[in-house]
Amino acid sequence: MPEASAHQAPPASDGEEPPTPSDGTRYLPIADHGLIGDLRSVALVGIDGTIDWYCCPSFDAPSVFASILDADQGGSFELTAAVPARTKQFYFPDTNVLLTRFFTEDGVGEIQDFMPVDGDGDGGGDGTGDAGEADRHRLIRRVLCVRGSVPFHARVAPRFDYAAQPHTAHLHDDMVVFESKNLSLALTSTEPLACDGLDATADFKLQEGESAVFALDQVSGDTQPRRCPRAEAEELFGATVAFWRNWLTASQYRGRWREMVHRSALTLKLLTYAPTGAIVAAATTSLPEQIGGERNWDYRYVWVRDAAFCVYALLRLGFTSEAKSFMAFTARHISPGDGRPAGPLQIMYGIDGRTDLREQEVGHLEGYQGSAPVRIGNAAADQLQLDIYGALIDSVYLYDKWAQPISSDQWDDICALVEWVCDHWDQPDEGVWETRGGRKNFLYSRLMCWVAIERAIRLANRRGLPADLPRWRGARDTIYRRIMDRCWSPTRKAFVQHEDDDVLDAAVLMMPLAKFISPTDPKWLSTLDALTEDLVSDSLVYRYDPKVSPDGLRGEEGTFSICSFWYVEALTRAGRLDEARLAFEKMLTYANHLGLYAEEISHTGEQQGNFPQAFTHLALISAAFNLDKALG
Repeated sequence: MPEASAHQAPPASDGEEPPTPSDGTRYLPIADHGLIGDLRSVALVGIDGTIDWYCCPSFDAPSVFASILDADQGGSFELTAAVPARTKQFYFPDTNVLLTRFFTEDGVGEIQDFMPVDGDGDGGGDGTGDAGEADRHRLIRRVLCVRGSVPFHARVAPRFDYAAQPHTAHLHDDMVVFESKNLSLALTSTEPLACDGLDATADFKLQEGESAVFALDQVSGDTQPRRCPRAEAEELFGATVAFWRNWLTASQYRGRWREMVHRSALTLKLLTYAPTGAIVAAATTSLPEQIGGERNWDYRYVWVRDAAFCVYALLRLGFTSEAKSFMAFTARHISPGDGRPAGPLQIMYGIDGRTDLREQEVGHLEGYQGSAPVRIGNAAADQLQLDIYGALIDSVYLYDKWAQPISSDQWDDICALVEWVCDHWDQPDEGVWETRGGRKNFLYSRLMCWVAIERAIRLANRRGLPADLPRWRGARDTIYRRIMDRCWSPTRKAFVQHEDDDVLDAAVLMMPLAKFISPTDPKWLSTLDALTEDLVSDSLVYRYDPKVSPDGLRGEEGTFSICSFWYVEALTRAGRLDEARLAFEKMLTYANHLGLYAEEISHTGEQQGNFPQAFTHLALISAAFNLDKALG
């Protein structure tokens, strides 16, 4: 998973400390953002009304606004009250339409931010599309005065290609066209615009009941820039609200934490790329796991593991079309066939299925609060991570069980993958956390190889499909014995990170969740107690202790939110429901004001890492579903 990508950082050196970060007052906290999107790309909107992250035309395209990575050079779309104001932010109920409100002495103003969804957005793609299918993108900002009067100021300052590509800006009547070598954008407004050849600005005042509209459109080929009058903006607002509410009606969850679960589901949907069915790990790149540290990675790609777990979470809630689209993506780009080998699989892919994700540093951007380097691309694509087979085959098994039966071609692909796992499961690898400490015989990798074979056996038996079951059973049972014999530490009285050692690792929380061991087995309960003592802090869970298990990277990190939700689920399955519910409720207090999570939480309770993180939200869904079911 991307959460600790190793990759191209310089090797650790004894005693070297991370660089001192820059003044944090130039940057909003990571948590002070909301997310909007159109199932092709997303934008982060700060609670101050500034869009400080936006890539066009797709998740992994070069940035247009990136002031979250460099407050001075990155570019942004400022839209705010021109007088002192308190601000609040919330989602229009059951949608991904974001509202930011400004409370001033003379009135209350509101920005409605959204990106209209069209094309095949209702169910995700069929896995056959590419980045060129969606060539029209629109970001709309409706400004309203809901009480009194409010003056506003807007400044649109794009900086193309991670602020590396120059551009020009020209004013044509009520439109400013920003042109760079590879991308052109048109800004239209119902308010007068000024242009200095680089940026556009507007200053205006609205009375109660009045509104203004700003629309930023991609200009493609011979298409003419579009204007967006007030009536059209209102119509698009209604259509976007209707789209998200209609999508959410497929949810079958009626439990205690419906609002948080549905917000997580809506967030996972925002992280899907409709033309191909891809699901990205997060919306951003290089937001640091430690301020001033080097653990900064690009998550705008499809990790097989993360996407497969997303399929599980969405299927749990009743969303089958996204699972179908991802199955098509895997058949087209990941599974054996068309000359692709059965293994080792690449651990991540581009949203269009590409495999070349070479990593590079963007040296001219200072990084969030000075946390360099800023990286694009991800060298972890070259790592060996055996656990992805279990995640992928488990998602196929659940899709066959909860959505629709897989095809004969899909079964042939599964058989090829399982045969490869039977031959290669005992190799050391980089493991689920993508460490730089060298390949080891990680328990989690063994566990998920066991899952890959076990789920395939279940599928073959349920459907009566042809398979070399004696060979598969033999390999499955050998893995089981290997884990029980060599990953159990009599000293720690716990299952440990890798064979023949005593290091604890929160990844073993997946053992009962994957049905490898009974959640009430004495060895597992002892492991749970050991993890609670060593890795849990106020319900928050660290992945491991890098001091006793060096990962090859400098600096520290926060608690890992997916592990915290795994912990809730492990407590639930062990029957410790009071502890589980308290831990879950505590975790909810660490969400931001909109119910969103980054990947980690610092010792002071701040969100850290890329934002929002799919892994955290899918784990929240699973924990909420199973805890609610156990509580009755």
